[in-house]
Amino acid sequence: MTLSVTFSLVTGVVWASSDSPDDASSVTAARGSDAAGGGAPPFERAPHKPQAKVPVSHTPLVHSRPLKVAIPAIFIEAPVTGLGLDKKGRLGAPPLSRPKEVGWYREGPSPGESGTALLVGHRDTATGPAIFLNLNVLRRGDTVKVTRADRRTAVFTVDEVKTYTKDKFPDDKVYGATGRPEIRLLTCGGRFDKKGGYSSNVVVFAHLTSLTKKAA
Repeated sequence: MTLSVTFSLVTGVVWASSDSPDDASSVTAARGSDAAGGGAPPFERAPHKPQAKVPVSHTPLVHSRPLKVAIPAIFIEAPVTGLGLDKKGRLGAPPLSRPKEVGWYREGPSPGESGTALLVGHRDTATGPAIFLNLNVLRRGDTVKVTRADRRTAVFTVDEVKTYTKDKFPDDKVYGATGRPEIRLLTCGGRFDKKGGYSSNVVVFAHLTSLTKKAA
């Protein structure tokens, strides 16, 4: 399946994170779907190249939609909404009117299932900070907890956090399967330009390391 990214323009104030010298700090215009990643539009997902087998920390789960994402290191707990593709195969992000939600690409694997699950969130909107404002401060070893509809919580451990310019976005590395249950958290980053939006995307790579189940 082809995975593309659509870019929309929304006028307003961007609230920049203070941890990066590349961030905008003035009144600008926020683009609604920068968070979803990818190079210059239209961005097409390249065929996945087979990779070497990696150790599987836990048996993959069956499909079950995610309900909530918690990231203790940056004090995040957010509801999850499903994201699909439009008729042109483009993936967006949660509505700008709901900046505290995280979007999950529902046509792909669910978190904990075999494959790579995609979770997208805004960094900021026209009205202020959004859920993934500080995503880039995560470090190797931090955890991401995803509560699923089957009452299981899939716990992922962060492997690395990368920032890629949109013209050099490694689609196969980000979207491709690795042989174990993994997730990617995506948001926008880098410099902000009124015409072009954010120049980069922040991507968190994490893999499944444990499970908990809520008692009935």
